[in-house]
Amino acid sequence: QWVYNILEKKAEADRIIHENPDPCHGFVLVPDLKWNQNQLDDLYLIALVHRREIKSLRDLTAEHLPLLRNILQEGKEAVVKRFGVPGSQLRIYLHYQPSYYHLHVHFTALSYDAPGSSVERAHLLADVIDNLAMDAAYYQKRALTFPLRADEPLLKKFQEAGRL
Repeated sequence: QWVYNILEKKAEADRIIHENPDPCHGFVLVPDLKWNQNQLDDLYLIALVHRREIKSLRDLTAEHLPLLRNILQEGKEAVVKRFGVPGSQLRIYLHYQPSYYHLHVHFTALSYDAPGSSVERAHLLADVIDNLAMDAAYYQKRALTFPLRADEPLLKKFQEAGRL
């Protein structure tokens, strides 16, 4: 619900860094709650898409390329304009599995070792765009490896299904 409150400007409207209001290809860029906004070494922003039916990386197809390209281009432009940090100094990625199921993209400073920014969980947005440009259904077909903590319920479900 908190994602929808941000998108509908019922909460955190004063924290919005950038918005593309297009309902199909737009998004809102806001500081992540993990970032205190006092220093740029641990810069951390989240782009929340306006479209509610896109839950995760698995839902993405070539149809979403304009949206993803907007997030990449406009997000980098907004960060350099607001914070003076060039796109070459950003890590821009999606998690799989995500922590919540509404498509969102992480923007972090390269100097910040953000939780979940390592290779087994983070998928660089530029790579996602390239993969979908090559194969429209890439993320519906591809096996995706992701880590699970020993106490996660999903791990237990995989074990019970004999999938580990």
